Amino acid sequence: MSNDTNTAGTDDVEGRRNKKSSRQLTLGRRVVYFFGYYVLRFVASVMWKSYRIERVIGQDIVDEVSSDGHAYLPCYWHKQLLVGNFMIRDWMSRGFRACFIISASVDGDVPARIARAWGAEVIRGSASRAGTLVLRDLHEKAKRGVSFVTAPDGPNGPIFEFKRGIVLMARIAGIPVVPIACAADRAWYLSRWDEFMVPKPFARLVLAVGHPIRIPPGTPMDELEDYRQEMENAVNRLMEESNAVFDHAKES
Repeated sequence: MSNDTNTAGTDDVEGRRNKKSSRQLTLGRRVVYFFGYYVLRFVASVMWKSYRIERVIGQDIVDEVSSDGHAYLPCYWHKQLLVGNFMIRDWMSRGFRACFIISASVDGDVPARIARAWGAEVIRGSASRAGTLVLRDLHEKAKRGVSFVTAPDGPNGPIFEFKRGIVLMARIAGIPVVPIACAADRAWYLSRWDEFMVPKPFARLVLAVGHPIRIPPGTPMDELEDYRQEMENAVNRLMEESNAVFDHAKES
């Protein structure tokens, strides 16, 4: 990873945390996160290796986006972060340069460590709100051909709602959004706002990647809503296509 990922601007996590939040980085939480990092990384890796990719919708798009050296903004719902993140890790093995945008809250510390261990760069901050510091980091990395990975409905929802801040990021950086979705034939769903999906061991997966959506340079701010809706529809449509593969299998 390049040395400039360790600049004060990108790594000044404490300066980006919400000081009013009740979830502070206490000593007890530091200990839990220290051991949790190794446990989570090991368990997630073992489970991913057990999955079988049944089908990839948009394989030609994957081949192009993951290896052409250009910057993109891959987006998938918070519900599908586990599968989506591992998909991006596989793209990185082809030379895809990824930067994960992860919340500056203490809950983002472990995911940030895992992303860096994969060789990805990390920006801490709110992608959905497109804060000034996040936009500055994004612009600097985009000039180097680094792509940005984020969940457009996170970190607090509502579920399946594409945030305007992501659209603004794509416009400012001049990079296309790549809609991504997936489905599993067997999975657990956590009881939280995003219905977080954890495919069960040895589950079959369908991955879906849509055509990149680019916002023309100079697009007026009052026209961004049309693109926001287009991007939201694109991710939802891919999710439906993915689920349909298993629905049809059950009917046959």
